[in-house]
Amino acid sequence: QVQLVESGGGLVQPGGSLRLSCAASGRSFTINHMGWYRQAPGKEREFVASMTSDGSTYYADSVKGRFTISRDNAKNTGYLQMSSLKPEDTAVYTCNARGKILSGWRSYDSWGQGTQVTVSS
Repeated sequence: QVQLVESGGGLVQPGGSLRLSCAASGRSFTINHMGWYRQAPGKEREFVASMTSDGSTYYADSVKGRFTISRDNAKNTGYLQMSSLKPEDTAVYTCNARGKILSGWRSYDSWGQGTQVTVSS
């Protein structure tokens, strides 16, 4: 099994920046897709950003130009750099990863526990 742990959330003022981390651990595995989702109070979970194994990135229109998704393969860690934060970015941010467990070449689809991001003065 592959476990994901998010970190880096917190309270930030409008216009500020935060970097979220998503650390993956477990037996030998590949990460073929990594994505970030968020759920604001009273709203449904929504897609934020994703990255495929070839490095292609995708962003929701609401965050494009402000957020950047990246990954450090050596550390098995994904990142979401958030800049020019707005109050409407306030949400619980959750990391998702999909790939293969090398032993038996089984597929996995893992989710982290989420980290709170609050943008407020």
